[in-house]
Amino acid sequence: MGGVEIGVVAVVILAVGFDLTNGFHDSSNSIAAPVATRAMRPLTAVLVAAVFTILGPILAGTAVADTVGGLVTYAPDDTMRILLASLLAAVAWNLLTWWRGLPSSSSHALVGGLVGAGVAEGGLGAIDWGGFDGWRPTGVAAVLAVLAISPLVGAGAGWLGELAATRATRRARRGLTRHLLRGEWVTSAALAFAHGTNDAQKTMGVITLALVATGAIPSFAVPMWVKLVCATALTVGTALGGWRIVRTVGRGIYRIRPLEGLVTQGASSVVIGGAAALGAPVSTTHVVASSVAGAGAERRWRHVRWPVVREIGLAWLVTLPACAGMAVGAILLEKAVERVVA
Repeated sequence: MGGVEIGVVAVVILAVGFDLTNGFHDSSNSIAAPVATRAMRPLTAVLVAAVFTILGPILAGTAVADTVGGLVTYAPDDTMRILLASLLAAVAWNLLTWWRGLPSSSSHALVGGLVGAGVAEGGLGAIDWGGFDGWRPTGVAAVLAVLAISPLVGAGAGWLGELAATRATRRARRGLTRHLLRGEWVTSAALAFAHGTNDAQKTMGVITLALVATGAIPSFAVPMWVKLVCATALTVGTALGGWRIVRTVGRGIYRIRPLEGLVTQGASSVVIGGAAALGAPVSTTHVVASSVAGAGAERRWRHVRWPVVREIGLAWLVTLPACAGMAVGAILLEKAVERVVA
């Protein structure tokens, strides 16, 4: 096996590892509400998330993958080095924040890693900073703008959804809870589908970029096996390690009830699915967490655990520069090793 083939295999392995750790964080958000409100048993919730997370990237196109794949453009050897360094940084950060049970953005981690590694390899001028092509984000600047705005949109959607739902059910009978719990099956499936259309595509874009850079495929078109591998890895990550984040989202921010579960999942599905349709990578973790905070604030402001929200917000601010720095370190270390070997 030649160096090019080994590089592709290494990127695929690291990308699968990133999706697993992404699953520890983000996929768990689609099951946090139904598990916390007991609308589903944990195993049932994982199975529902598994099916619809896999269906998302298969049925909903590859707009987000196209956006991620266009962030860096280098010669094949440089591209592989950048991808490996950025994935190493993102995986390390995901594991660190998961261990603390802290919802952080895998999207920020990956973009930060790509930017840091790209700058270390070719300087500031080597990055596609981009902008917006109509409504579609292109380049790093637009992606960062979307990542910054999406939590605010999620919080607003959760607040408005809770306000509307509370007024609509003010005179409802006690039997309404049963219908709300059933409704969470639908919104949980919708959120898992939206998550698959967004988060699985980020890693799909990275793997496809590696395949194009090494000549394994002639143009940027995501192969079906890449879609299946990425979506499956996300789901396996949920089953293996997502429960720390489930506790934080389901009970740590605001102790959600069936009504909040239905509202927050529905609002998050709309925000994440809409972003995927525009090709905008967003953080599922931050959209869902901010939606829960928004719904809780509308219901009972003082019952929201604001210290937890502040901790999540701090991680949101730190993730991108931290992963950029880690990726720069990985690039510099690799170059130092090459000089010693040479």
